[in-house]
Amino acid sequence: MSRAYRGPGRMLLCIDDSQAILEYERSLFETSGYIVVTAASARQGLRLATLSNFDLVLLDYHMPEMNGHQVALEIRRIRPETLVVIFSGSEIPDETHKLVDAVVPKGGAIRELLPTVTRLCER
Repeated sequence: MSRAYRGPGRMLLCIDDSQAILEYERSLFETSGYIVVTAASARQGLRLATLSNFDLVLLDYHMPEMNGHQVALEIRRIRPETLVVIFSGSEIPDETHKLVDAVVPKGGAIRELLPTVTRLCER
């Protein structure tokens, strides 16, 4: 792994209703030195975001109960300093783009996800 993608000590919260995506994210980020906590639902993710300070929250847009915009809005309200990235396989509304720090398409995961998270965490 390139040194440019080392994330020592950075805590990430990954929220997605797909266990396969959560496993992919955990593997990708832990290999790069990040501490990763996962949540399989929006409500569980919000609970975790309320209890702990994460450097960045990575969340899916389409989830049961709450969509990524609603989750990002709550995180911004509770912890405005936390970086938020939407990781989605579909189009994201403009208002959501304005709310979050970045949007990464799931189709571009291999090329874009790790560099985007690393760049944001290093700001």
